[in-house]
Amino acid sequence: MYKAFISLLRKELLLALRQKTDVVTVLFFFLIVSSLFPFAVGPELNTLKIIGPGVIWVGALLCSLLALHRVFETDFNDGSLEHLVLSGEPLTVLVIAKISAHWLITGLPVVIVAPFIGLQFGLSAASLSLLLGTLLLGTPVLSLVGSIGAALTLGVRGGAALTSILILPFYVPVLIFGAGAVVADLQGLSIDGHLSILTAMLCLSVALAPLAIASAIKIALE
Repeated sequence: MYKAFISLLRKELLLALRQKTDVVTVLFFFLIVSSLFPFAVGPELNTLKIIGPGVIWVGALLCSLLALHRVFETDFNDGSLEHLVLSGEPLTVLVIAKISAHWLITGLPVVIVAPFIGLQFGLSAASLSLLLGTLLLGTPVLSLVGSIGAALTLGVRGGAALTSILILPFYVPVLIFGAGAVVADLQGLSIDGHLSILTAMLCLSVALAPLAIASAIKIALE
């Protein structure tokens, strides 16, 4: 089971490296979306500090959506997904491998770059560290929850657009508590509740999302 997980994860990352334009496009999109807001709202530092966490989180959310439809679609179209189901390995483990690859390709680069983007919003070192922590907790939830939508729309015409419509309502709480933690810290309020809810979301997503995705894939292949 462990070897199957590592093997599939390595395969997905190698395929991503061969298609570097997809990875660069996601990162470049995040940089553009996050960097244009200071030009639009002006140089007022207090305003930038308040909107900065929300802007960065919205950019991370959109980057996750950008590559979401490709998590299972390519394997579904070429028949590889059916082979994974029939491989004899636990499908939930293979699903986690694919979701991990999606996060490493779209989520991790955003987490790494976000503190540098935060500097242009005038965020302090403490706020940048907190922003990094909330992104580390929240972006895996985006990949896990988003993959449920991607699995549910397999084989459906216009699946990418439908996936976005299905999962955006479930992304909103992650966005609210992720950005809200940094804003609350800037205002001198307690952030324990925000971080606790983000952690709970991550635990629930890790526990339940692979099961839901595996079921959705089996239904799509029937």
